[in-house]
Amino acid sequence: VELLNFDSHNYDSSDIPFVIPESLERKLSSGLKMYVVESKGGAIACMLFSLFFLGTWPAIMTLLERRGRLPQHTYLDYTITNLLAAVIIAFTLGEIGDSTAESPNFLTQLSQDNWPSVLFAMAGGIVLSVGNLSTQYAWAFVGLSVVEVVTSSMTVVIGTTLNYFLDDKINNAAILFPGVGCFLVAVCLGSAVHTSNAADNRKKLESLPYDYRDESGKSPRNGNASAVPVEKTEYGTAVFLVELEKRRSIKVFGKSIFIGLAITFFAGVNFSLFSPAFNLATNDQWHLLKAGVPHLTVYTAFFYFSVACFIIALVLNITFLYHPVLNVPKTTFSAYLRDWDGRGWAFLAGLLCGFGNGLQFMGGEAAGYAAADAVQALPLVSTFWGILIFGEYRKSSRKTYILLVSMLFMFIVAVGVLMASSGHRKQQ
Repeated sequence: VELLNFDSHNYDSSDIPFVIPESLERKLSSGLKMYVVESKGGAIACMLFSLFFLGTWPAIMTLLERRGRLPQHTYLDYTITNLLAAVIIAFTLGEIGDSTAESPNFLTQLSQDNWPSVLFAMAGGIVLSVGNLSTQYAWAFVGLSVVEVVTSSMTVVIGTTLNYFLDDKINNAAILFPGVGCFLVAVCLGSAVHTSNAADNRKKLESLPYDYRDESGKSPRNGNASAVPVEKTEYGTAVFLVELEKRRSIKVFGKSIFIGLAITFFAGVNFSLFSPAFNLATNDQWHLLKAGVPHLTVYTAFFYFSVACFIIALVLNITFLYHPVLNVPKTTFSAYLRDWDGRGWAFLAGLLCGFGNGLQFMGGEAAGYAAADAVQALPLVSTFWGILIFGEYRKSSRKTYILLVSMLFMFIVAVGVLMASSGHRKQQ
């Protein structure tokens, strides 16, 4: 008790009538320690905030696409503030406390020989950026709710299994893997929901008024004089679907339902790899770092991760400006710079995603990355926004509603089981 009252920077060891253990003396002389989430409660708090942020930013991006803003413009804005969030985290939380040999601060680590871990962090950033870019198009084809459930479930089925072994099995396997099975069922139900909803929409379009049909009398026109603003049409009606199609930047009418599902599954595979890559970056399970080189802190790893996200997004989206995919209109970089309609919302989406990812990794470092994948419950938040803001599944068939409720129920069960499997990482 007396020892705890000492000024750790101003004591003379000769004045102490007993020998201080070496490990305790190191703690006394090291001063403030870098802030790291260590408790299970703190990890869960990080996951909950991350859950809300990561479930909200897709709704903002979807809103902009439905208002006609080009996805290339939106994603370029988003990626700027996504990187900004990582820089803020690195220079605040990453610089708190004294830099020590075991736990160096962010700026100290930038000059260390830790390139094997840096490359893993950047690889994680690349696959996440490609996955996020893909979902921008998948949301238009499949809908916000289904895309988020399917991609998140795939992330858990593949990524959580990899993290379980990388984390030295700190999660309870008897609980974890039944949860993974529930996610797999949710993926299948998500595909069924999309197929059923697409069939419902085709039936709705068959009842269109004549003014909304083309010369063949079957499919909706691209434009007509009797059109009304999409905001004044009733959610879920055939007229609403037509007006939405005319306004949005990604046209989906006449496209195969398998295009949307293919993009969704491609995004899910990319998402499933970013968390294991980040895990390897911060914990060096394969012992690639040289002896004496400390592991990357979560803040440094997240910085490199976000830099890679930014670079790949910049290259791909500038390419898509001039060579767009899926019949999206061609544009230019100068047109992007002049496009301020919705730019503030895109900036907000980037910040939410950046801070959401950072909080997920902070929680994963404490409770295990397999359990931190519980933030993949984000589709519950996205579905709320999708139904509330975008009117998804309004006036759908009973079959679609049953499948939708079943998908969400199975997803909720899976998330609960996954969080129950969380362990506690032993601090090195």
